Amino acid sequence: MKAPRRFCLPSLATALGGLAGASGLALSLAGIGKWPTAGGVALAYAGFCGAILALHRRRRQASAAFASSADDATLIAYASQTGFAEQLAMQTAQALQRAGLPVRVASFADLDPSALTRCRQALFVASTTGEGDAPDSAAGFTRKLAAARGDGLHRLRYGILALGDSSYANFCAYGHALAAALQGAQAQPLFDLVEVDNGDAGALRHWQNHLSALAGGSEIADWEAPRYGSWRLVDRRLLNAGSAGAPAFHLALEPKSPAALDWQAGDIAEIGPRLPQQQVAQLLRDLSLDGAAPVRCDGEAMSLSGALATRMPLPAPHAGAMRGLSPQALIDALPPLPHREYSIASLPADGRLELLVRQTRHDDGRLGLASGWLTEHAPLGATVALRVRNNRAFHAPPDDRPLVLIGNGTGMAGLRALLKARAAAGHGRNWLLFGERSAAHDAFYREELQAWQDGGMLQRLDWTWSRDGAPLRYVQDAVRAAAPQIREWVAAGAAIYVCGSLQGMASGVNDALAEALGAETLAALAENGRYRRDVY
Repeated sequence: MKAPRRFCLPSLATALGGLAGASGLALSLAGIGKWPTAGGVALAYAGFCGAILALHRRRRQASAAFASSADDATLIAYASQTGFAEQLAMQTAQALQRAGLPVRVASFADLDPSALTRCRQALFVASTTGEGDAPDSAAGFTRKLAAARGDGLHRLRYGILALGDSSYANFCAYGHALAAALQGAQAQPLFDLVEVDNGDAGALRHWQNHLSALAGGSEIADWEAPRYGSWRLVDRRLLNAGSAGAPAFHLALEPKSPAALDWQAGDIAEIGPRLPQQQVAQLLRDLSLDGAAPVRCDGEAMSLSGALATRMPLPAPHAGAMRGLSPQALIDALPPLPHREYSIASLPADGRLELLVRQTRHDDGRLGLASGWLTEHAPLGATVALRVRNNRAFHAPPDDRPLVLIGNGTGMAGLRALLKARAAAGHGRNWLLFGERSAAHDAFYREELQAWQDGGMLQRLDWTWSRDGAPLRYVQDAVRAAAPQIREWVAAGAAIYVCGSLQGMASGVNDALAEALGAETLAALAENGRYRRDVY
């Protein structure tokens, strides 16, 4: 028997608490059932109808705030049953708008697939209700989109935030069905679908990480800060000295509690960065404040300078607004720095968490927030705020099926962890195709990979160098050249895992695999969990 749709009007008002006055609906609904008389029921019903009309007006007003008519506006569409998807769509719109991007928000109920032909970029927040059904508001849009299969959405680039409950059999089924329909209409994903299990904060932070990338690296404060653990930076080595690319570092961190050594290959490290000491000192001078002043920050007592290192400073034109605030008021006013995500390159059995981090540098010469903290500003021995996020969509297969690993750049981190897990399990049918700039400078973990190959844990290793003048310039070219062998591996049951750059590599490899295997076969592999990606 199919479970009833989980539609709770009081929770709708709660979920939309960010919209002014939504609590009025909750109050109106709370009264229903308290009047035993017919007149009382009629009064309650009238109040209910009035509250619904008021809520619709507030929804229209909120959507109007995100209704840019610019041709390059990002469409943010939501399919909501209880209101949570709508809330997240509004938060998404606000985050992008604050980062300077024009946005337009719409419910699926008000959206026609023909409008997508005029749209270049869209983000969909889609709930699943019951045992895998679409929300009521999305039914019409879904039917029309299915009828438009094969029609011209080739210009559209999209992302999907799929909301669901893993206690139901068809977890996030509507989000996946939406993705299949969009791809069937020739739309292209900006990044892989993000699944959210019962409002999981880690998955929502992953979505925010994508929003930051779409906004050109703009700092977008976390909607809910991670509960970090304390780790110590114990090793930092430059791996690509002399490279034409930006410096890439191997980093190792040890937890203060051995119990924190708990993750699987494919999982993600969320890093809580800190501002460099000189930037904090300058801010204190500008505000004429004593860095030793005691404050409470994130529930802990610490110095003002320590707290400021974890906070987003206001842009220079607005910094004057902070003058005159007390140390505690200053910390309360500033949002925490957003986290950054990195693929974990090691296993718990290694006794430490290892990362491969490339320095990011802004146009004005400043180092990136987290990459600068990890690779330059944090001294060895420094405490690093870190949380491990489960990334089950990229975990290694539990059996000994063949595995084709494809990636570039710092994507080697996630692929290395998978190879470590396979080697530890004695599963040796592995093939790595990897692209970087130069064999002389950018062959990350070459000795380790060679040892695995010599020991039978890596059956094939294909390097591709873009700056060495070889005919194969990028890893997707290596995929095309090896198409017959990839078909053989897939026919033998192989899974394909891709890790690395979202721009260029991920789409290029996807196209090459579609050419080698056929688009329908590749889609079937993805649906069956045999084609997985961790791209950023």
